[in-house]
Amino acid sequence: MRASSSRGLSTAAKAPVGDSMLALSGAEFLLSMVEARWAARNGDTRKMDSQLKTQQELEKIAEQLAKLEALPGQNEDTRGQIQQLHERVHALESQLAVPSATWLKIELARHPQRPHTLEYIERIFTDWSEIHGDRGFGDDPAMVCGMARFRGEEVMVLGTEKGRDTKQRVFRNFGLPNPEGYRKALRVMKIAEKFSRPVISLVDVTGANPGVGAEERGQAEAIARNLRDMSRLQVPIVTAITGEGGSGGALAIAVADRVLMMENAMYSVISPEACAAIMWRDSSKKEFAAEALHITASDLDRFGCIDEIIREPEGGAHTDPAAAAELLAESLHKNLVQLKTIPIPQLLAARYDKFRRMAQFFQTEP
Repeated sequence: MRASSSRGLSTAAKAPVGDSMLALSGAEFLLSMVEARWAARNGDTRKMDSQLKTQQELEKIAEQLAKLEALPGQNEDTRGQIQQLHERVHALESQLAVPSATWLKIELARHPQRPHTLEYIERIFTDWSEIHGDRGFGDDPAMVCGMARFRGEEVMVLGTEKGRDTKQRVFRNFGLPNPEGYRKALRVMKIAEKFSRPVISLVDVTGANPGVGAEERGQAEAIARNLRDMSRLQVPIVTAITGEGGSGGALAIAVADRVLMMENAMYSVISPEACAAIMWRDSSKKEFAAEALHITASDLDRFGCIDEIIREPEGGAHTDPAAAAELLAESLHKNLVQLKTIPIPQLLAARYDKFRRMAQFFQTEP
């Protein structure tokens, strides 16, 4: 009888230990999956929802570990494993720290549901007729150009287009224009000049295509020619940075009389990741680079690099594309009305002076 009771007590004591080891293995497996999925982001800050999901999963794992700690009959090895899992959870939580205001704006500028150029064209303009080809090499789907009417007035519209789904993104080369795209844009601007139509450009581009083929076809020359000829174009030009404004790829269609920028857009000579990789050999320091680059609308407005900040719906343009398009249209209309009253010689002189004054800083001696 006693022997039987002893065996029963021993079995009962082992049961919680066995259950705790099983639960511990499950928690470690779940944590490994969360770590792997977070690492798979590979710096892709557009996957904003993954941060919230990861945080929720870590909270569940932490709760499970707290329950395991409360179970009786654990040995030193089990307690050590639980402590290691706690440390891994804390390490991953530190990576999920709330980003800076600057980085939040960059994530909004890159949000996968943010309206693109063709969506703005559809909502803002009427009688859109796209123009294809550069009359030299071919067409570039990453750069869309055409004729349209804007509140009854004939205008020429151009902009970069990233595409929405995978098939479109591949077709649009992920919004990275080739030289023929910039030459097509210049061709359209020359048509605008010939028929005295204002030019509106919408910019949402990571940068010009850095591929070998693009360089072989004269990427640098195409961008440089656009910069020169836009500065001389004898019609009003209004540019709006609607998302990302990256490097010379953006500037090549942004030498304008008015440069507008949406509230959560970014405009920079280099991406924060690339800057961090060059400066610190570590792209994970992208938030420090973003702060140092001063690439948000408020920063650039303070420096005089842009003329106006366009307000966005609460939460970003992607939360209400129709409202965002209406806010953009109002700003475009207001600036076009102002520019049309300025004589062309005065307009060209003001455009030249505008860009010459940029990056000039004066220090007064006490």
